[in-house]
Amino acid sequence: MKTISEIRREGIEALSKALGPIDMAMFISSFEHGSGDYTKERHQWLPTDREFVLKSLLERQKKRDEDDSSSSHNI
Repeated sequence: MKTISEIRREGIEALSKALGPIDMAMFISSFEHGSGDYTKERHQWLPTDREFVLKSLLERQKKRDEDDSSSSHNI
């Protein structure tokens, strides 16, 4: 598993390659840092039902496995 530093470095390199350094800087600066207190407000948008979360994760894994399986047949 990559560290967040490695992911950030690779992301910056990919953006720079795709957009060029100036457009990359403009793209990155277009993001807002947001406001509020995530710790206090997260319950408003994060699911709290563990069964729902588990079911969602298993569905995503199944879909990913199916996608991986079908793409490997196309090789």
